Amino acid sequence: MGKIVFGGIVPHPPIMVPEVGRGEEEKVSSTLAAMGQFAKTLADTGPDLVVIISPHGAVFSDGVAINGASVLKGSLSRFGAPEVSLEYVNDLEFAGLVVSEAEAGGITAIIMDRELAGNYRVSVELDHGVVVPMYFVDRAGIRLPMVMVSMSMLPPVELYKFGIALQKAAVKSDRKVAVIASGDLSHRLTPDAPAGYAPEGKILDEKIVQAIKDFDVPGLVSLDPNLAEKGGECGWRSIITMLGSLDGYEIHSEVLSYEGPFGVGYMVAVLVPEEASEKRKMLPQMVAEREKMINDRRANESAYVRLARETLEHYVREGKIPGVPDPLPGDMRKRAGVFVSIKKHGQLRGCIGTILPTTKNLAQEIINNAISAGTRDPRFAPVREEELDELVYSVDVLKEPEPVDDMSQLDPYRYGVIVRKGHRTGLLLPNLEGIDTVEEQVAIARQKAGIGPDEPVELERFEVVRYY
Repeated sequence: MGKIVFGGIVPHPPIMVPEVGRGEEEKVSSTLAAMGQFAKTLADTGPDLVVIISPHGAVFSDGVAINGASVLKGSLSRFGAPEVSLEYVNDLEFAGLVVSEAEAGGITAIIMDRELAGNYRVSVELDHGVVVPMYFVDRAGIRLPMVMVSMSMLPPVELYKFGIALQKAAVKSDRKVAVIASGDLSHRLTPDAPAGYAPEGKILDEKIVQAIKDFDVPGLVSLDPNLAEKGGECGWRSIITMLGSLDGYEIHSEVLSYEGPFGVGYMVAVLVPEEASEKRKMLPQMVAEREKMINDRRANESAYVRLARETLEHYVREGKIPGVPDPLPGDMRKRAGVFVSIKKHGQLRGCIGTILPTTKNLAQEIINNAISAGTRDPRFAPVREEELDELVYSVDVLKEPEPVDDMSQLDPYRYGVIVRKGHRTGLLLPNLEGIDTVEEQVAIARQKAGIGPDEPVELERFEVVRYY
């Protein structure tokens, strides 16, 4: 009977590899020293297989992809160091066990062979999320078969369940398995950071580092997705998946290093399983907390949002458009333009609306636009039934648009904007996350309409009442 013998977290900046850094790697000296300790602890646990989870592989929103190449190969040629090249035997038998256990737990998983990768236009070459950390493991003389898992955009609890599938596959095999989560932390720690500066970056990293020190699994899984997004995380989902593979065990968890010299957070940590522990089986608690969060959100939603949510749920499950409420509440009898916005884990999942009313009452306007936002937004695939509990809605009721003479009369927090050029029209709602200037607001509205940045346009502004 096999088991998980090691869990680890590693960063993957190519610059820390000497052949790429050419001296710049000295700026991450703490990380380099920690990688030596990491490799030693890994070796001491005696694994005979490495499972590594990378955020830079074939990432899907509705399932998990496992690299299916017969031989796993990759290099740092993209970073000017083709001589840094690694090659591993792919344990496809174990990969098959993982897929079986994942699907038994309700998680979609696929083995991505070269033909399938070609269909999806993705590569089966090992990315730098694998090659960079494994470079240091390889230098320490540790050369083991590998299974390479791509990070997924599944909900955090589902990622944790996939980690449990890794553990179950290990138990059914004869392998002693090390599971490594590859991922940097915030990419927004300083003004010169690659993704720009956000104050949430430091907060995010402090929360993740402390959670690993304390082995606070629920705290990591329930991390605010908005904080993760604003903080520019890279490795959060990989870490959750790795933690799932340690479910049901007491863990010796140690952060070997943390630093952020380039405005990006790099953490190296080792997590070694000790004795089995029923109290460390976290999944039931996570499921209960998720259900409570959903129930609390629905208990506090407005009547407009409830109508939008129940409309889309009914349409997705039954394939039928529901009628307007009967009797129709007085405030839903008026006419107005409406936008329905849908988010999933802090990310936009759909947004469709009408500038002016197109139906005889507000309720019908909400019903029509809720269905369109969930199933007809060309930027996204239609919402699936299994997603419904993960969705968060808002409804904007638009006031009458009014023309403006110039951009000085706009305010991205108070007013939405409409830009017109002939038959082309673009609209952007007010008070949107990440839109802080009039220039940004108008530029995005132009882009949505296909209007060039230098073309003259007519501008209108409007206010909304936003309901949650």
